[in-house]
Amino acid sequence: MIIALNAAFGRGPGVITIAGTGSIAYGRDAEGRTARAGGRGFAISDEGSGHWIGRTAVARALRSHDGGKDSRLLSAILRDWPATSEEELVQYANATQPPDFARLFPTVLAIADAGEPTAREVLSDAGFELAQLARLILERLFPTPETAIAVAMVGGVFRQSALVRQVFYNEVRAAFPQVCVNPTVVEPVLGALELARSIAHTTSPNAGEAALLP
Repeated sequence: MIIALNAAFGRGPGVITIAGTGSIAYGRDAEGRTARAGGRGFAISDEGSGHWIGRTAVARALRSHDGGKDSRLLSAILRDWPATSEEELVQYANATQPPDFARLFPTVLAIADAGEPTAREVLSDAGFELAQLARLILERLFPTPETAIAVAMVGGVFRQSALVRQVFYNEVRAAFPQVCVNPTVVEPVLGALELARSIAHTTSPNAGEAALLP
């Protein structure tokens, strides 16, 4: 969280939402106060994450099957997961050792890009859920904003899904018109490098002299 926040805003205020295998929102105001939302594990949290997308896709594909609808999403899941039938899929999804639902994210993404409505609905709902995480932080840290607030997206779900990015952007902006959402997905490695440089500078015995060098 800290690395990604530094990558997005340096030491300044702002809110990030991270969506990879898991998900979390984290922010800092101008006084340095921080807050987080989500990121409490797959069983009870991590809404909008790759894991959430995979699990939700399985559930909705099976619901469509129960309703007698032909689901291309279900066929794609059966093709890409170690299950060859609805019955095997149910057993695998409910195993004592939970499966890696995040592995299904590329499957959902590919079939959504091909226009499959259930898969597109799952990705759209992921964008909505991620926006709600950001909203919690915005409401806590910036209840009466006087200036524009910066919001950034981080992680593979945002990077790979234009639909998730668009829904996230629309939902955040609808709730907080003063927010400025960075359309470019932030790379946390930039924050790690900046943090490492900062630590090296402050811990070096010659930090003061180094700062005076051209």
